Parts: sequence; structure tokens; C-alpha cells
Amino acid sequence: MFSVCRIFAANFFDNMDNRYNETRLPNGIRLIHKEKSGEIAHLVMMVETGTRDEQAHENGLAHFVEHTIFKGTQSRKAYHILSCLDNVGGDLNAFTTKEETCIQATFLKQHYRRALDLFADIAFHSTFPENELAKEKEVILDEINSYLDSPSDEIYDLFEEMVFKGHPLSRNILGTTALVKGFHRQDILDFMAHNYSTDQMILASVGDISFKELEKLAMRYFGEQPAHIINRKREAFGSYTPENRTMKRNNHLSHCMIGGLAPEFSSPLRMPIVMLNNVLGGPAMSSRLGLNIREKYGFAYSIESQYTAYSDTGLISVYMGVDPDSLEKAIGLVYKEIDKLCQQRLGTMQLQHAKQQLIGQVALSYESGMNELLSITRSLLMGDPIEYMDEIIRKVEAVTANDIIDMANRVFDKTQLSQIVFTGNDD
Repeated sequence: MFSVCRIFAANFFDNMDNRYNETRLPNGIRLIHKEKSGEIAHLVMMVETGTRDEQAHENGLAHFVEHTIFKGTQSRKAYHILSCLDNVGGDLNAFTTKEETCIQATFLKQHYRRALDLFADIAFHSTFPENELAKEKEVILDEINSYLDSPSDEIYDLFEEMVFKGHPLSRNILGTTALVKGFHRQDILDFMAHNYSTDQMILASVGDISFKELEKLAMRYFGEQPAHIINRKREAFGSYTPENRTMKRNNHLSHCMIGGLAPEFSSPLRMPIVMLNNVLGGPAMSSRLGLNIREKYGFAYSIESQYTAYSDTGLISVYMGVDPDSLEKAIGLVYKEIDKLCQQRLGTMQLQHAKQQLIGQVALSYESGMNELLSITRSLLMGDPIEYMDEIIRKVEAVTANDIIDMANRVFDKTQLSQIVFTGNDD
């Protein structure tokens, strides 16, 4: 008898021939591409370098590099970089995480050549002029201050700083005001020389172009770039001490985070933790935290749980913003929902609903070629193979109620949970 998940897979993913092609350029850069009909194309260049690869005095430098690669190359000024795709209706962006830096673009399929030329230019020929660096520092300082003005953002950073205390993963992606002010062109060049390895770069694409043609273009714009291979070993995370903090903030709401360590990205236990997080407080409005704290009691406008996976560890957490008068009651209700997941196995219908919900969320996400591309590229950097939708469905189907309750007891051991609270005004 077919499960609902299998029927969904058979109906929705009936054409599984549309897979990714892969190759490596002579310099070690990996090229992956999925040919997909349509007018829109997506391109990503991701490198395995992030905040955790900085030295203490470099905190914020990976993010600073991501900002300043757009500020001029040997052949383009900043204006020409920003307008290159913008002038043909495309979108160019970038981001930095604790383990990756990424350039991404979406454009009409006829502009592949333009996009690849631009990517290669800013990735390998940026000049980092000091006058542009000075202006961009002010932009980043404003970004830092905007986070400090938003307690729902600040509390996430402080929670990771507390959980990963003393380890590079504890560092804020944006860095500090004092360090950012002190960065110079030579700091960028030194950091890139020590951390940007061509064999840890992936150029990924989804669009209506043949792999053969894309490979020719990649060789033209990226192939002559010399190989730069570094032997960098990241400091493993292995020491965690639970901690509780209460901090006074001049806010109308109180903000709270509760959580602890969880499985790493490539763990065979990742699917149970993903499903557990989804049931507890994932993006669906019908999550347990959403229904039983926001909807039933009206205590929190914003409440969610989140699973963050790194290459060697992970973090699961619950965040909420509540009226100060309701803070203690809301915290008690969060622990009550956690206790239920630790003590009561999901029933057959509950488990089936959780599986259908997760598969639907992934499928909707993958409707965006960019979301799919970013997910797959990160997986490849982590050393995992490309995971197609039929494989994701198979793994979801394999999760049992015992897997979820075992995971809940593993990650929600109260003796191993940390908590941080921003107390708000109760006037």
C-alpha cells in the first residue's frame, strides 16, 4: 500500500531525469548545473569560508570581504558592478554565514555570459580601494547598530555567543565596531590568501542552458584562474557548559531564548531533528508552540523554534517575544511542550501529518530555483552528495515516532539547556 508521501512523489516528481551535472575545472573549482526550461536562470558561487575561519582580531572580516568585493575590480568601478545585471533586470546579492560566503544572482537566461563574467571578475579581480572601504565601513557600522536596535536579532547572536563560548562559532558575523573600523586593504588580501581555496569553491547553476555550453563559459571565465589550494583545519567544537543569563533591556517586550546542542549537518540523525523542530515550532502556524502559546493563550506575537546545523555541531533553540507580565507563564508553557515531546510518542496520524507537512514545505521551497541551488551547494561543501527530492522523501518516510521521541530526549535534556532573557519594561 502506497503512503501519501509516495503518492505525492509519484505525482509531483514524475520526471526525475532532470538531474545535476558535475565537473571540476583544472583549478579545482567545482561546477554543477541542472538544465531547467524557463526564462529565469540562477547562479551561485559559494566558498567554504565564514566567520569561524577568522582569528579573534579578524572578527567581521569575512563579512567585510563579502561587502567590499563589489567596490571595484581591475576593469570595473563599483557602479559598473552593481549595474551589470541590474540594467538587464537581474538581481545580484551576497551573504556571509559562520561557515560560507556566497555570491548569488537571478537573471534572464540570455545573460549567462554576462553573469559569469561578472562573478569571475569580482571573485578574483577585486581591488578593494581604500576610499571605497572607508565608505563601506560606515554601511556595516549602521548594520551592526540596526541589529543592536532589534532585540529579536541581538538575542540570537548573544545566545550563540553563550553556547559556543570561547570557540570561533561564538563570534558575531558582523564583527564589532572597533574591529571593523580598523580593517584595511591588506587585512582583506591576507585573509583571502589564507582562507579562500579554489578546491573549496562551487559554481552552481539552474537554468535553460546545456551543461556543455555552461562548461565552455565557465572554462572561459574561471578556467584560467590559477589554482590556490590551502590546507586549513578548522578548530573543532567540543566544550559546552549550559548557562542562564538575564539581561535588562529598555524594550516594551521581554525576549527569551532556550536551547542547546543538536546534531551536525551531516549527521544521520538530521532528519529526526528537522522533523522534531518542525513539530515543535517550525514555520507552520499549526506548530505546537504556535497553537498552544500564541493561539490558545495569546502570550506571544512571535514564537518559533529553529535548528541550525554546522559542519561539526548544531543548535536547537526556541525564541519568543512576550509581554513582561506573561514571561514566566510563557516560559513554563514552552517547557511543558518540550516535556510532551520527550514523554509522549507521536500517534500514527500525528506522525503522518508531520511527514506530509515537511515534504510539502521542502517542495514549495524547491519551487524557487535559488532556494534549491543554495541548499544543494551548501550540502556539497559539507561533503554530502546532491540530495534529490525522491531521496528526501525516502528519508522522511523512514523517520519513526521512536526516532523523534529519542531525539527530543537527547536535545531537550533540561540539565543541558541554556537560557537567555531580555527583560522588558513592565510599566
